[in-house]
Amino acid sequence: MKKYEQLIDQLSRELAPVKPAPDINRLALAWLAISAVFVTTITHLVDPIRPGAYSQLANHPRFLLETMLGLAAIAWTGLIAFRDAVPGALTRRFAVAGMVLMVLWLAQYLAGLISPALEPATLGKRNYCYLETMIYSVPPLLAAIYLARRFYPLHYRRTAMSLALAAGMMPALYMQIACMYLPTHILQFHILPGLSMVLAGAAVASLWRLQPR
Repeated sequence: MKKYEQLIDQLSRELAPVKPAPDINRLALAWLAISAVFVTTITHLVDPIRPGAYSQLANHPRFLLETMLGLAAIAWTGLIAFRDAVPGALTRRFAVAGMVLMVLWLAQYLAGLISPALEPATLGKRNYCYLETMIYSVPPLLAAIYLARRFYPLHYRRTAMSLALAAGMMPALYMQIACMYLPTHILQFHILPGLSMVLAGAAVASLWRLQPR
């Protein structure tokens, strides 16, 4: 018995204090805020946004609704992804609610094929908006994966794909303000490139466990 007590004393002396893990919701919101600032800033630096886009938000309630739904869907997806990195932190109800919100947002653009929120026009067209959407989402995605890996997620591929969805849809949403408003263009060159980042998240996840934390 004395031998075991000595072993326990020896092990406890070698223990180092460990800082408590940061609050996962605050971390997710901080990532969302910083990523949003990055995406909007670099979008403005590359090209001017569509003239009159902000006044359209004030004068067209449905366009404002689309934008607010997008903001809510992206924020919720970000929370889902970061919660998924912590075992037991994500509930099924919270995840389903976020996916429903994302579907409701994207459905606005499908409805826009018949009845658009704004008068379709090519004003503000950016020649490489689809590339911008994908490229601008890469730094937020890599930052999110770096942060999430510290929590040792059990479903690492699912977590990475959720992070990629949130990261990819940020520039996709802002392109509705920065680029021209045409539902077919939005779906093909904003939404689809944003969704394609989920595949990039899956690819990154394949290397997830090969890298040291």
